[in-house]
Parts: sequence; C-alpha cells; structure tokens
Amino acid sequence: MLRGIFDGDAELYDRVRPRYPSGLIEALVQQAQLSPRSRVLEVAPGTGQLTVPLARIGGVLTAVELGPALAAVARRNLAPYPRAHVEVAEFEAWTLPPEPYDLVVCATAFHWLDPAVRVPKMRAALRSGGTFAVVTTEHVAGGSSDFWVEVQGCYERWDPDATEPGLRLPEESTVRTDVGEIERTDGLGPVTVRRFARDITYTADQYIDVLRTYSGHRALDHDTRAGLLGCVRELIDGTYGGIIVKRYLHELITASAR
Repeated sequence: MLRGIFDGDAELYDRVRPRYPSGLIEALVQQAQLSPRSRVLEVAPGTGQLTVPLARIGGVLTAVELGPALAAVARRNLAPYPRAHVEVAEFEAWTLPPEPYDLVVCATAFHWLDPAVRVPKMRAALRSGGTFAVVTTEHVAGGSSDFWVEVQGCYERWDPDATEPGLRLPEESTVRTDVGEIERTDGLGPVTVRRFARDITYTADQYIDVLRTYSGHRALDHDTRAGLLGCVRELIDGTYGGIIVKRYLHELITASAR
C-alpha cells in the first residue's frame, strides 16, 4: 500500500516537506483553546511538521505514526518537549486510551486513512466539546504559472498511464471542500473551513527533492523516475533560470465534538 512508502527516506521527508503557515497553527490553537493543560492526539504526524509547533504549547501530546523511520525522526524533533511522545502503529488498529483528548488532528494524511474508520475513531478519541481537525494541502494555480503548464509534458512523456493529457492546476477559487463525511458523523458539530494560501520558491535541486518524497514518484521504477526528474530539472534550469515558485493551498477543517 502506498501510504507506507514515505518511510523509505524519512530524513529527506523531514528536510524538504514544507511546514505549515503560522496563521493556520494559530487558528488551530485558538479553535481548540490549547494550553499546557491540554491533551492532543495527532494521527499520522510524519516527522512532526505540525507536531512540533503543537508541542510547544506544553500540553500532553500523543502522535500515532505508521512508519518506524518517520516516527524515529519525529521523536528526535520532539526531544525538547518531554510531554510529547510518538507511538508506532496503524491508527485504525490503535487502541484508544481511556482518557479523551481536547484536540484530535490529522494533517495532510487524512486521505490515507480508512474511510470506514477515520472520522468515527477520531471522534471517539475526543471529549465532549473537544476539537476535530483535518489539514489538507493542495497545489493550486499560481506561482510560476507557465512552468506548471510546461512540466506536464515531462509527465506525459515519462508516466503517460498515470497522467491526464492537458492536466491543469485548479484555481484556488474552484477548489471544493467535501465535508459531508464529517457532517454525517454522529457527535460532530458544524464544520468550519479556513484557507491559507502561500508561495514557496524552490531551486531545481530543492524541487527535485520535494518530488522524491511524493508517493506517486516514489512508486515509479528507477529508470522512469530518473527520466522524469531529469526532464523536470532540465526545464527548471534551462527555461526558468533555476528557480520556480509553487503555490500551496492549506485548508483547516474543524468541528466540535458534541
């Protein structure tokens, strides 16, 4: 299953995966009313991109990570925070502790969880009045707009079976958030969605490293991946002066537990 593929290079994942905007973190902390007395559960933390800023609040934080290598790096990153700990487990099979949490959150990994289990189990981990939260991340139109059009040629050449010809990035205004799964879950209140867009500038080397952490790229055979990444690098260096800008859209989706 592809969701376990990220564990193959945890150090690279930790180094190049973007952290979350400070505004998103502040909104989450405020929504959940986090304090040093809070209990937080994070599902699928990776190497701690969201976990570390939440741990700085000082409460008890438990992170449940499927990949042992990712978990090891997360533990290292959380070393300054003695009340934060990481367990290696599949969340769907993990036994919830008897004491509920004030916040249960999953960031940029919710789509990897079993749809039959993820929302009900996250809700079951919450106290009444606690906060359910999901953070999503999408690549949207913007930044180096012409590059994102041209780079599709690399994908159509090297991975045509997995590439829709003429694919274009969605405009931020057209992105639709499906919250029906959350709204249909007993015990979760009205859903709130807040959006945080930002641009990140990459050199060719930096962007190639980011691509090397994506599941679809990691799943390619060696020759196909090398050809694809070489094509992307050549385009960045040869046409765009070695620099591109990528626009990310992060959504903070929250609901209260009744």
